[in-house]
Amino acid sequence: MLSIFLLIPLSLMLFVVAIWAVRYAVKSNQFEDLDNASQRIILDDRQERRQTMQAHTEPTSQKSKLTEADIDSTKADRTDTKPINHASK
Repeated sequence: MLSIFLLIPLSLMLFVVAIWAVRYAVKSNQFEDLDNASQRIILDDRQERRQTMQAHTEPTSQKSKLTEADIDSTKADRTDTKPINHASK
């Protein structure tokens, strides 16, 4: 009998907390868009990947322009010298 006096108020308090939790979730718009929530996670990952890929490709495109200029200058230097023929030895 003593346990009933403890369990009934405890269950009523848990019931009130559960109602408050559901009401809070509804007021904070957590149930607003249930259909696209799973897709939003995937789309966020794709956007992050695109941003990181763009961040990585911008410095490399500048480096490739520098290397093309370096290659052109080394080609000009190589045309002034004679090629060495190792097969005649």
